Amino acid sequence: MSIKTNTELRNELLKVVEGLRDGTVNIELAKQLSNAAGKVIRSAKLQLEYNLSREEKPEIDFIK
Repeated sequence: MSIKTNTELRNELLKVVEGLRDGTVNIELAKQLSNAAGKVIRSAKLQLEYNLSREEKPEIDFIK
């Protein structure tokens, strides 16, 4: 599955949390997924801040 929005990312991360609770996801995989998700979120935030600093309306599909 390709994750295209922050809502889809959040839903996938919630599935990871559920997997940790029921034992179907190991801790190392969860850490890696969390790290990757954090980087995606940080890059969207950086793009948003850049557009705002230039007084431009950002067009970030991930945030829609």
